[in-house]
Amino acid sequence: MSLANESISVFDIFKIGIGPSSSHTLGPWRAAQRFIESLSDKKYLQLTKSVKVLLFGSLAKTGKGHGTDIAVQLGLSGADPVTIEVSHVRPKIADINLMKKIVLAGLHEIDFDPREDIEFLFSESLPFHPNGITFLAELSNGNSIAETYYSVGGGFVIKEGEGSNNNQNKNLPFPINKSEDLLHWCMKTGFSVSEVVMENENAWRSEKETIKGVLHIWNEMKDCIYRGCHISGILPGGLDVKRRAFDLNKKLIGANQYNDYNSWVDSIKNGGNDFKYTLDWVSCFALAVNEENASFGRVVTAPTNGAAGVVPAVLQYFICFCNGNKDEKIVQFLLTASEIGSIFKKGATLSAAMGGCQAEIGVSSSMAAAALTECMGGTQRQVLMAAEIAMEHHLGLTCDPIGGLVQIPCIERNTMGAIKAITASQLALQSSPDFAIVSLDAVVKTMWDTAKDMDNKYKETADGGLAINVPLSLPEC
Repeated sequence: MSLANESISVFDIFKIGIGPSSSHTLGPWRAAQRFIESLSDKKYLQLTKSVKVLLFGSLAKTGKGHGTDIAVQLGLSGADPVTIEVSHVRPKIADINLMKKIVLAGLHEIDFDPREDIEFLFSESLPFHPNGITFLAELSNGNSIAETYYSVGGGFVIKEGEGSNNNQNKNLPFPINKSEDLLHWCMKTGFSVSEVVMENENAWRSEKETIKGVLHIWNEMKDCIYRGCHISGILPGGLDVKRRAFDLNKKLIGANQYNDYNSWVDSIKNGGNDFKYTLDWVSCFALAVNEENASFGRVVTAPTNGAAGVVPAVLQYFICFCNGNKDEKIVQFLLTASEIGSIFKKGATLSAAMGGCQAEIGVSSSMAAAALTECMGGTQRQVLMAAEIAMEHHLGLTCDPIGGLVQIPCIERNTMGAIKAITASQLALQSSPDFAIVSLDAVVKTMWDTAKDMDNKYKETADGGLAINVPLSLPEC
């Protein structure tokens, strides 16, 4: 799913939304919104008598576990994943199921029974992408409208017949498709990776606005970490997975007192930087985010929801254990991470349905490794080396969610991705890139080749791996 020459902003890679999946929740949600906008633009909204939704391929096979049906209903209703109160999600869905009616865009009520009007076509897949969704609308004038969308990973959506979901393509001062392009501009200008990215972001908005937006992204990430560390219980979905970040946080904090995020960070710092202690905290940060994600909580794609814990966990590690709690360092970290994600999107994919989990956890680990390396004073070549090392050791990672839920092995996998990112960064910082044999571009190509060779049962279908080797008796969704 290579999309070279696409102008991708930091805010395309990092999107605020609701879990559990960027491709199966956020993407279909955005697709439903776009369909409603299309009806409205054509003056068909008030003429609409009925709407049917057809889910194909991976969206059908793991859609229930990923909340695809819920996301579609919310999108059709006009709710936005960035602003909707998380506590309103389930009551709204319950109301639609009870009344068997939906208010399109919050303006036009029609009959709608999710059990009949959302079809999961398990044995059918569309050729362009496994995450296909078609909306069918019948109008009171006898006409009908059909539109198909593809959720291509990381919350990106492409309408059938369109080349890209990004209608804001810009002539950037430093166009980048591959890591060799990025390195070229760094060497030519003397800029760091984050400085090159900032110059490109200036094509969209002022630097002040970019900084404000990036810090807002971090605020959402840190709120998610903090929230996830302070909620206990069982994750929804029927697997009875116990949330672990709460107990781990409580154990690690011990008798230290705190009353907000800042005093919590101070308490963590007071515990020292023993290896085991640090390792446990990194795992705790990652668990917290992805337990929130699995609970339909608000998270940030980084670059996806299923891999949302890696980048925040490594950034939180940098803040707590490397004295990185400075706005300029946080902006530097996230700008660098976003460019690595962009390179993988253009040269390969961010979709587990296309590439397995290497496209999610692997990419997020690569992003975090590069960002940490730059913030720790690494050279531009060391930054790219760290990104390469992190992905090289995720190549071939499959996506085999048990029960179609983003819980097992997904939540723990974020802890592994975060630890690998830190290790990759340390290796790069202690190495000379001049002697490196493998380039980041070679790894991106290899990941894409591996994705194309990978059996479909290991691509977010729940048809292989752990999904079929762990016997379960899940309730009917």
